[in-house]
This record gives sequence, structure tokens and C-alpha cells, in this order.
Amino acid sequence: MDYLPIFLRIRGQKVCVVGGGTIAARKSDLFIQAGALVTVIAPELRGEMQRMVAENQVRWLQADFDPALLVDAKLVLAATDDQAVNEAVYAAANTLQIPVNIADQTELCEFILPSIMQRGSITLAVSTGGRSPTLARHLRVELEKLVPSRIGDLADLLKELRAFYNPLLDEKARKDFWQALLSGAFYSEALAGRWEKTREICAQSFAQFQANLAVSQGEVYLIGAGPGDVELLTLKALRLLQTADVVVYDRLVSEEILNLARREAERIYVGKAMSNHALPQEQINQLLVDLAKQGKKVARLKGGDPYIFGRGAEEQALLRAHNVSCTVVPGISSASGIAASTGIPLTHRDYAQSVKLVTGHTREGLVDLDWACLVDPNQTLVVYMGLSNIAIICQQLIEHGMPPNTPLAVIENGTRVNQRVLVSDLQNAPLKVAQAAIQAPALIMIGQVVQCVDEQFVLKESSYG
Repeated sequence: MDYLPIFLRIRGQKVCVVGGGTIAARKSDLFIQAGALVTVIAPELRGEMQRMVAENQVRWLQADFDPALLVDAKLVLAATDDQAVNEAVYAAANTLQIPVNIADQTELCEFILPSIMQRGSITLAVSTGGRSPTLARHLRVELEKLVPSRIGDLADLLKELRAFYNPLLDEKARKDFWQALLSGAFYSEALAGRWEKTREICAQSFAQFQANLAVSQGEVYLIGAGPGDVELLTLKALRLLQTADVVVYDRLVSEEILNLARREAERIYVGKAMSNHALPQEQINQLLVDLAKQGKKVARLKGGDPYIFGRGAEEQALLRAHNVSCTVVPGISSASGIAASTGIPLTHRDYAQSVKLVTGHTREGLVDLDWACLVDPNQTLVVYMGLSNIAIICQQLIEHGMPPNTPLAVIENGTRVNQRVLVSDLQNAPLKVAQAAIQAPALIMIGQVVQCVDEQFVLKESSYG
């Protein structure tokens, strides 16, 4: 993030604009809309700026730039054709510790003006950090299509309702009440302009909320975060994640997904790697119970799907035993996500009529599988968490009858931008994995379907190491 997004109150404050042309006029209009007292510093005016001065929208100082004219200014913006003047404005503003913007020169900007969309009292701002103002305007137009026209009216109503209801609730209860209210019929009725109905729903919801408050406790959401690509998160997962007070996450959850949680939410890392557990599973289970008993909404983020080698059932069992409400949100499994990102189908009419998912290590960290059951020429075998035991897996499959030349793919960081796909066969895979320095997380796919891999994603041997 190049710039911290801030909405700054400048109503009644002095703002200096150096320059008298079209760009200076356009920027001045933004400051005027925000209630600033705009002083234009320029030896002469052109076009729109002349009208703004004539209508007393801005104060004009007909003069060359002088640093003394910036004293007491809240903000400074320069938009002149003279680079020497622009640089002098930047230097003077920095000396006076006044935020400054030199139009179209990102390197000389302490603040930038985003592309703005207004819906009554609602303001949405889009910025590309100065990289492409045109793209920012394009995104603003896209937002115009998405944001309801009555959203500003709803904000005004909520201001009124909050003034009435907030004194009756503590801080946490307020947040929970308004979040629940906006997730239901209240929101849709308001956007339809049925204001009386909206008020009735609010009153009824508040009464119900208070009735439940005395007996309520926290709840836990077991959320499948998918294989890594943030865009594979489900809508339900996103909605619940953004209501959570605490996010408990493992090492397979990407930073992009974590950033979708509320900024105020507490984050607790409980990641586990081979022989390196941040927190043992039994302690994770108890942690979820303890947090819920404190009345908190807990998002338990797990890579892939909670019920596919995610130990979600163990966590849910303890929550049930303690009468803690638990919602399970399925996620796109690593197998499904990686099949899509590599072009390797899990089933194929010509190659595989079934798929089997297994884990590459057991409770004790050993590999103890029904190998004979896994050797089927018409089946796709997907091995989770098997990278460290790939030599044993390949050896056992060959010893139990799987042809050594059976295609095999190892996918590192599946679905992510740094995804790597290594294609080999059963007998050569361990050596090639070592040569390519494949790292966890990695998924192993075995079977004739590997022939369908999209070659553009396949790691070339010349790039090993």
C-alpha cells in the first residue's frame, strides 16, 4: 500500500492551489465540495478558474508563488506548467510540514486525490497510487453500476437509528446487532425505499436481539479457505469471515484471504507443518471452545475443505460436546482447485472412472495405506501431504503392481500465482522432486489423467534449481 486511505476534514480550512489553469480548477472544485476555503495563487487565470473567482468560489492571490503564502494552509496542491515552480511548492510545503500534491507527479505527492463516487452521505474512493488515474476512473464507473442508488439515504437512516439504539447496548453488542440487521430483510427493504417497513423491522430485530442477548454465547465457523487463490473463497465464507471477532488460521491460508477479515479482528496462528506444530490439535480444539465461551464469533480458517484431511470433524465434535454453535462452510478442495489450475481432470471417460483421495501420513506421521486398493489403472489417485514420503509412496505402489511408468504430477502452491507443476512418472518422481526442490504445500496426482496437463504450466527440467 503506497498511500494510507484517509478521509480528511477540511471544512472551513485554508487550502492553497498554485496554478490558474484547467487542472487547478478541477482540483479546486473537489476542495470546495469538501467545504474548504480555497486560495488560488497564480499570476493569471484561464478558463474555468476565471468563473470560479468571479463567483467568489475561491480567493485569488494574483502573484507569483511565494512560500510565505502557504502559511496556515491545511493542504497544498500545485498544477502549473513550470516544473521549477512545482518543485518550489513541494519544497516549501515540506518545510512547513503541510501535505502537498503536485498534479501528475506521484514522486512529488505526500497525498493523492482518488477517483470519487458520491451517493448522498456515502463516499467511495478508488486509487491506483498514481499509477493510472484512467483505471481508477474506470473502476469508479464500475462501482457506479454496483452501488444501490438509495445507499446514501440508508446511511442517513442508520445515523438516526444508531443515535436511538446504541445507548441501549454495549460496544460488542452494537457491532453484532447492526451487522445482523444489515444482513437481513432490513437492508433489502431500505434499498427498495420502504422506510416505514424498514423501521418496523429494526424495532422487531432489536427486541429479538435483546431477548437472545442474555442466553447467547459465541459461535464458531469452520471455514474452508480453499487451496490458496483468494477468488476461490465462497460467498458464504466471505460473509462470515467479515463478521468474526477472532480468526484462527493455519499455515495454508494465504495472506490475501486473511486480509478479507475485519481489520479489528484478532488473528491467532495455529499452523502445523511436519514435526513443527504451532499448537497441538487438542489445544486448537479447546481454544475454539474457550473463545466461543467468551461470547466471540470465531472464524476457523482451514486450507482446502474442513472435512477433507482438515480435522474439522475433531474440532466440531468438541464444540458440540460443549454446546457451542458451529457452522461448517465447505471450501474448494485442493484436488478440485488444482485440477482446474493445471488442466488435469480428476476423472476422464478415457482414463479414470473414479478418484481416490488419501493422505500421505497417518496420525503417527507414518505411511500405512491399503496399497493394493490404490492400484487401479482406471482410477486417479490424489495424495495430500505426501511430499516428504513420496519415495515410500512410489515404491509401495510399484511393489503392489502399479506400472513404474504411470504418469505422476506434483503441484507446489496449487492455484496460487507461484504454482509449480512437475510432471514425471512413478519410478522417476522422487529424484525429479529433489532436483526441482519442490516444497510444501504440494499435492501429488497419479494416473493416466496426468497426460491431460496443460503444458504451459509444466516445470521444465532446465529450470530445476
